[in-house]
Amino acid sequence: MVALLWLATIASALAVVQTTQRSRELTAQLVQAQKTRDELRYEQERLLLEKGAWSAYSRIEKVAREELNMHVPAPDERVLVTTE
Repeated sequence: MVALLWLATIASALAVVQTTQRSRELTAQLVQAQKTRDELRYEQERLLLEKGAWSAYSRIEKVAREELNMHVPAPDERVLVTTE
């Protein structure tokens, strides 16, 4: 009977050690996943700000005028297209 209790105690101790180790591994994975999440969230915010800057109306107008040589058409350059 004592031997059986001794074996049960050893098995229980080994189970506690295994559970503690697994808990530490999972905690480390959770911390890494949270760090990755935070980095991706920061990058997303940065990209949204950059998108806003690149799509600003004033910048689009500047590119159209300077790089594409576009201009607002004069009244005599406008053509009315009708649908029939």
